[in-house]
Amino acid sequence: MTRRHRLLLPAMAAVLLAACQPSPPASDTGPAKPASTSTAPASPASVAKPTAPTPATAFTPPPESAIPEGPFGDMVREGRELFVHTAEKAPAYVGNGLACANCHLDAGRQPNSAPLWGAYGMYPAYRSKNKHVNSFGERLQGCFKYSMNGKAPPLDSREMLALETYAYWMASGAPIGVKLDGAGYPKQGFRPPQPPDYARGKAVFQRDCALCHGSDGQGQKVAGRYVFPPLWGPDSFNWGAGMHQLDNAAAFIKANMPLSRGNTLSDQDAWDVAMYMDAHERPQDPRFKGDLAKTRKDFHDTPMSLYGTTVNGHLLGSQPAKR
Repeated sequence: MTRRHRLLLPAMAAVLLAACQPSPPASDTGPAKPASTSTAPASPASVAKPTAPTPATAFTPPPESAIPEGPFGDMVREGRELFVHTAEKAPAYVGNGLACANCHLDAGRQPNSAPLWGAYGMYPAYRSKNKHVNSFGERLQGCFKYSMNGKAPPLDSREMLALETYAYWMASGAPIGVKLDGAGYPKQGFRPPQPPDYARGKAVFQRDCALCHGSDGQGQKVAGRYVFPPLWGPDSFNWGAGMHQLDNAAAFIKANMPLSRGNTLSDQDAWDVAMYMDAHERPQDPRFKGDLAKTRKDFHDTPMSLYGTTVNGHLLGSQPAKR
C-alpha cells in the first residue's frame, strides 16, 4: 500500500465529518466548494448550505390492474416481467444475481426507492457520470452495465422497448420535467450526527440485515433464484453502480430497509450500515484500465465513494470479487 493510500482514508473521514454536519447559519457559510479527498481537512464553513428543495408534485401511478389489453398492454406486461425477473428475461445482458426490482422496489412502483414513474419524465437529462445528455434508454443501459454488472442492451432491442414501455405506462399522467414526490432516494438534508463507521455498521448489519441477506451478505436463494439479493461479492452490483456511493445506499436503506419496515432505523444506523455494505469488495468498475488510483481520480473523486481507499485494512477495488 502506498503512502498516498494510507493518507487518503483519514482525509475522507474529515471531509465526511464536515459534509455530514448540519450547515451553519447563512451568515457563516462561505461559497460552495467541491468535495475533495486531499489531506487538508475540510472546514464546516466550506460546505455550502443546501438550497431549499423545489416543492415536489404528488403523483400516484396507475394500478397494475389498469394495464390495457392488446399489443400495447402486452408490451407493458413484458417490461414488468423483465424488470422483476431480469436475469431470466434478459440473460444476455445481466452478469450478476440481481434484478431491477431489487433496488426499485414493488416492481418499480414504491416511492423513495427510485420508482420508474419518477424517473421517466426527467429524461433527456445531462449526467455528470458520462458527461453528456442521456435519453431514458441510455439511463437504462447504464443500469445494465453497472448495477447488473452486465452489458447494455441496444437501444433498439426488444428488451429496451419493453422496459421503456413499462416506464412510460407507469408514468401515465405525470408532468414532464417535474420532480415527483417520492422520486429517487430521499437524500435532501439526510445527514448522520457522526461520520459513518464500519464497526457500528457491522453491528447494525448483524442485527437488522443478516436475517435476509445472510451473515456474509451473499443473499439467499430458493430453487436457484435469489429471494434476497447479495449486497457485495461476485453476484452483486459492481463498483460503477450508484448504490456503491454512501449517500445513495444510506438514503435507500433509511427509507426502505429492513424490508417492509422502512424509516425504523436511525439516520446514524442507516449511514453506518451503508458504510459497512459498501466497504466490501465487488466486481470491478468496467471503466478500470489497470490503474486503481487513476480510476478513483477519474470516476470516484468524492467522499461518498470508498473505491480506492483503505477500510478495515483492505484497499477497496484492488482485489475485485470473483466467482
